[in-house]
Amino acid sequence: MPDLFIVFIAAMAPIGELRAAIPLGLTTYDLSWPSVYAVAVAGNLIPVPLLLLALRRAGAKTERMDNRIGALLRWRTQRLEEHWSGLAQRYDFLAVVLLVAIPLPFTGAWTGSLAVWSLRVPSIRGVAAIVVGVAIAGAIVTALTEAGMSLLRVTG
Repeated sequence: MPDLFIVFIAAMAPIGELRAAIPLGLTTYDLSWPSVYAVAVAGNLIPVPLLLLALRRAGAKTERMDNRIGALLRWRTQRLEEHWSGLAQRYDFLAVVLLVAIPLPFTGAWTGSLAVWSLRVPSIRGVAAIVVGVAIAGAIVTALTEAGMSLLRVTG
């Protein structure tokens, strides 16, 4: 399997995302950083529209259910609308960008998609925020990986 394809697939994975794919491409496969960055960002963004669609459909269906899970989702929706609607509408884009851009565990495009769904951010606005966040996270991970590799070359 071509190395860039492996980086692409790794970036789509829900846990590592591009935080794992970029170091994989740069260190294991010794690929150039521009190609690794572009492929990892693209791979990380592929699941986003599908996730948002699935979350919106599953969430709407679950909220209509007459059981504890449906009641919990209805309660969550009511609480968000009562207490956070003004704040979320004002800062939703920035909040999603920051959540996705910080390259730590349980942040990234998958978590950003969950945040877009739970905060009821409009899909176009949510996808745009995730794209910006993924681009920033990719730049941070690429820079840190390149810096670490340069440091190892100098000291090693």
